[in-house]
Amino acid sequence: MVRSKFLKVRCECGNEQIIFNKATLKVKCLKCNKLIAEPTGGKAKILAEVIESYE
Repeated sequence: MVRSKFLKVRCECGNEQIIFNKATLKVKCLKCNKLIAEPTGGKAKILAEVIESYE
């Protein structure tokens, strides 16, 4: 069974933020505005370093 999770990710600029692993919209870094996650129809494609996951 696949569960949804929140992920703490780190952008290349060093900013850390929490995102949903099944994001349905493009997620950009709040500091540098770089794309860090894009939707795929299921789990989002994470383009940043995943630091931690929360179930």
